[in-house]
Amino acid sequence: MNPSPTRILLADDHQIVLESLSNLLNTLEQIEVVGKVTDGIQALGFLESHEVDILISDMHMPECGGIDLCVQVRQLFPSVKILMLTMADDVTHIREAIRAGAMGYVLKRTGLDELKKAINSLQNNQKYFSDEVIAELVNGSEENADSLLSKPAIPLTEHEIEVLKLIAQEYSTSQIADKLFISVATVETHRQRMSQKIGVKGAVGLVLYAMKEGLLD
Repeated sequence: MNPSPTRILLADDHQIVLESLSNLLNTLEQIEVVGKVTDGIQALGFLESHEVDILISDMHMPECGGIDLCVQVRQLFPSVKILMLTMADDVTHIREAIRAGAMGYVLKRTGLDELKKAINSLQNNQKYFSDEVIAELVNGSEENADSLLSKPAIPLTEHEIEVLKLIAQEYSTSQIADKLFISVATVETHRQRMSQKIGVKGAVGLVLYAMKEGLLD
């Protein structure tokens, strides 16, 4: 028996974009566009009365924009996963979306294959950030974009990944130690070893690497 299709709600204030995106997504197997809305208020209303797995939202919309919508959806409909699909490629908007709870961020100039990959990642409870988005975040840090994006996957231990996930959630070293029932010195050792293994300079580089490799959930 085939699994149920992934139910998607589209939110974008440009009708042509909505229709085009809907038509594209409906060509993919196991994906069903269950609704199309033009602002965040409509999206919240739709979610109150319909079952949705993934909300794909634009950043800039009237009434309730993508960031505000993301915050409210996380509070009111925590099972709904949010993918930002936008032209906004600046570091400020990307970071705001991540802090608001978006599980994925893809630029509108991306291809259908990458969009499908993003949807599949979210449906599997994995975050997804396109290479362009990660490169933009890298450019706002001390890391080298070409170097980071070209790095092969580095094997990390289970404990290192636990620490890495908490670093990504902006826990301090002492908070990580308390949460994992380990010493501050052990947390610092994990951080230093990961930085050396991956070849990055600090916490920002570690988190960007984790985003690239899909290690965050």
